[in-house]
Amino acid sequence: MHTPQQVVTHMMENDLFSQWLGITVIDIKEGYSKIQMTVRKEMINGFGIVHGGVAFSLGDSAFAFACNNRNVLSVALDTAINFLKPVHVGDVLTAEAKELHNGKSTGLYHITITNQKEHVVAMFKGTCYRTGKPML
Repeated sequence: MHTPQQVVTHMMENDLFSQWLGITVIDIKEGYSKIQMTVRKEMINGFGIVHGGVAFSLGDSAFAFACNNRNVLSVALDTAINFLKPVHVGDVLTAEAKELHNGKSTGLYHITITNQKEHVVAMFKGTCYRTGKPML
């Protein structure tokens, strides 16, 4: 039996994109994850603010860590994000994923993304499909 922490450690070791983002895992529990990253200058868009894909990707990683950490391989079925405030270079973003539903074949997760001032900058929602296969 693998712990949620072991599953996420394995995921992070193989997740080159999350590594590139500079994600640090803060907390992992069954159906829950909390991760953090610092926004870098190469993440800026043509408007002088951070590309929305950065917040989306952070939310997506938190979603993946939360929905897979019971060692049941789960993939995204549907995702959505609402951008509430701009993100700037140097911001420290935290994504907290909470499980709303843990079904046999699907799971529903709500991810809140905040900055270092604890302002909510985005809300991410993800539905996953559970393959029934172990990850480890």
